[in-house]
Amino acid sequence: MQPLQGITVVTLEHAIAAPFATRQLADLGARVIKIERPGSGDFARGYDERVRGLSSHFVWTNRSKESLTLDVKHPEAARILERLVLEKADIVVQNLAPGAAARLGLGYEKLSAGKPALIVCDISGYGDDPVHPGPYRDKKAYDLLIQSEAGFVSVTGTPDEPCKAGPSIADIAAGMYAYSNILAALLQRGQTGKGQRIDISMLESLAEWTSYPLYYAFEGAAPPPRTGASHATIYPYGPFPAGDGTTVMLGLQNEREWVSFCDKVLQQPGLASDPRFTANFKRVAERDALRRIIVEAFQHLTGAQVVERLELAQIANARVNSMQDVWAHPQLQARGRWTEVGSPKGSLPAMLPPGSWDVGPRMDPVPALGQHTDAILAELGYGSAEIAALHASKAV
Repeated sequence: MQPLQGITVVTLEHAIAAPFATRQLADLGARVIKIERPGSGDFARGYDERVRGLSSHFVWTNRSKESLTLDVKHPEAARILERLVLEKADIVVQNLAPGAAARLGLGYEKLSAGKPALIVCDISGYGDDPVHPGPYRDKKAYDLLIQSEAGFVSVTGTPDEPCKAGPSIADIAAGMYAYSNILAALLQRGQTGKGQRIDISMLESLAEWTSYPLYYAFEGAAPPPRTGASHATIYPYGPFPAGDGTTVMLGLQNEREWVSFCDKVLQQPGLASDPRFTANFKRVAERDALRRIIVEAFQHLTGAQVVERLELAQIANARVNSMQDVWAHPQLQARGRWTEVGSPKGSLPAMLPPGSWDVGPRMDPVPALGQHTDAILAELGYGSAEIAALHASKAV
């Protein structure tokens, strides 16, 4: 039995934050019914066509779900949605604009009055607390904007230019906190029998992830400098070129490793006692001088030879892999982390979710838009003539 088998999630979601949270619930066996707009669906379906005509974002965050199309502004569709929640749902997740769910009759106060055990998770950019809404409550919030507001962009990039993260980390952070809070709410409901409302803010989620540079800049101190792929406050820690044009990523964490690095990698044991470099904060201050020494030592070596020396010295190192390298990564292959899922375009490779269980994760297909509409309506007691009429009226 999978951990969340028997749990039903109804979700009004789009883009990344909520779909990522609910996909992980589906991974653990929950039934996830995704409400989508008739004709177009979750707008992430149209972000690109990179996966055999399907969107890369959508394939990533929507496997193992059922797609039910409803025009939630249509009176009959609204009744269907209310019935679905009250008769089937254990959890409701939504990341519509603040206040939109309440206007649709899906606010926690109304739903919990009819179903006290219901867990409702609302995800928004800046939080949607009716008592303390804050001045940013109604601002539009996309991943780049939240990365900027949370200060992440200010400490990421090169000295000359700030950068965003490649993946949508503000969405991912919010999705992870939604997922973990929902699991905690399920545990609490098991003890009390009562559900609750969970209010997840993208800003708060990413600000938590940015707490190290926040504390580094405590009481007006200077923030960590932008240092590209190098570590801002530990050195040497980052990319270094080898003589064959390849790049080697390495990282030192302590003074024991510094001594070993000088002896076995640079083959300059006396450098370890150079007063410019005898503590990490000194090496950070003198990073330019130390980098020149390291680059000069590496210029006569291939990348493979540098890695060989790093391994001998037990210094952490890594390749700077491309996306194609990751598809073929030997460690992921050796651990059997790839499987396949179905989709409207046939079988697709999919990475198993992190973690391992005696019973494997649920890895069901990525749904076509509205694929499960008729089956779910029949489950609610609608007959074939009624379902046909709902389609004709464009309620579904």
